[in-house]
Amino acid sequence: MEHISLLIGIVIVTALVFDFTNGFHDTANAMATTISTGALKPKTAVAMSAVLNLVGAFLSIEVAKTISSGIIDEGSGIRPEVIFAGLVGAIVWNLLTWLAGLPSSSSHALMGGLLGATIASVGLGAVNGGTVVMKVLIPALAAPVVAGAAAFFATKLTYRAARRADEQQTAKGYRAGQITSAALVSLAHGTNDAQKTMGVITLALITGGAIAPQADPPTWVIVSAGTAIALGTYLGGWRIIRTMGNGITDIKPPQGFAAQTSAAVTILASSHIGFSLSTTHVCSGAVMGSGVGRKGGVVRWSTAGRMVAGWGLTLPAAGLVSAGAAVLAEQGDWGVTTVAVLALAVGGGIWVLSRRQPVDHTNVNDAALPGTSEQEAPGVVTAALRSVAPPRTAAAAAAHATTSAANGQPRQQDPVPEGATAEHRPTASSLG
Repeated sequence: MEHISLLIGIVIVTALVFDFTNGFHDTANAMATTISTGALKPKTAVAMSAVLNLVGAFLSIEVAKTISSGIIDEGSGIRPEVIFAGLVGAIVWNLLTWLAGLPSSSSHALMGGLLGATIASVGLGAVNGGTVVMKVLIPALAAPVVAGAAAFFATKLTYRAARRADEQQTAKGYRAGQITSAALVSLAHGTNDAQKTMGVITLALITGGAIAPQADPPTWVIVSAGTAIALGTYLGGWRIIRTMGNGITDIKPPQGFAAQTSAAVTILASSHIGFSLSTTHVCSGAVMGSGVGRKGGVVRWSTAGRMVAGWGLTLPAAGLVSAGAAVLAEQGDWGVTTVAVLALAVGGGIWVLSRRQPVDHTNVNDAALPGTSEQEAPGVVTAALRSVAPPRTAAAAAAHATTSAANGQPRQQDPVPEGATAEHRPTASSLG
């Protein structure tokens, strides 16, 4: 292993922590539809996704090169503490959006963090604007549209091909197809998102003089990044899985198959040419496209609108946090220590808040979070979750129940808290 200073070691550990949060934040991209339709049990789904994320990390290094020597000028004077600050901003944003159950982009959180810290430390001249536009911003806009359009047509074709077949038999077949397509998305996620952490660690090693400029990620970097994202994936980002699986549209097995296949093809193609796109954007766009493509399907556009607004906030929000962290970290050892302590405090606080209304593999498909009701005063978590989607009215809830019964699905009764009326039942849409 290359000679690594203490500061470089701190940056590497922080990068792997980000990679870990990326894993549980983005598990929903591959497995939300598979879990919501019952094609796989929740723990089985995340275990399979974790293994394939690890495998995917070894398939390519093109995205890693984009991060390590593309968006930031290696010769601009950027120092390891600036990269550390960028990672802190990305981690904080990942944790906040996970708490709210909001499918935001871990990739853009990382991009925003690195850009914000670099601009605050070195200046705008250290950013390769052309690379950012061509390989980050344009894919961010185009990828969800392309995946959504592909999923729309794939869903139309899927239902047309099976229109005369027995519905229950075709549902079984599509569930098998969902498992295969979910595996492809997981593999694609490993080829794209795990490489971003490889690129950051490689950039840190270059700025610290441990390896030569333009060098490929060392083997130990590839192994450690793949392992960290796999472990995070196995934990499962259950809050975001709930939003992706139930909050955008009611997904049937043919839709899940079409959405996941479209997303996997889009991500794999982009990874091959080095586009650092957001797998969250791609998979969310595919889910929306499949909702529009099914006759009678309903997309909850208010939820989708809030997701898109969150996407727009990701780059500047992570950038601002990282810029502040960079200014502090450059003050010396005490500055780096202060940033680390603040980051740990914020992370610990978010974890404590999440325990008030836990979501895990046992209740990820439930209609509501345990112990919540529309009558109670909204706490921090409840308010954040309600910001993702508006409360479902009693009429909408009745219509949803009727539709589920018509499609052969058992009607799920929402728990009614003591003293609450039927109009105040908690619903999946109101909780993201």
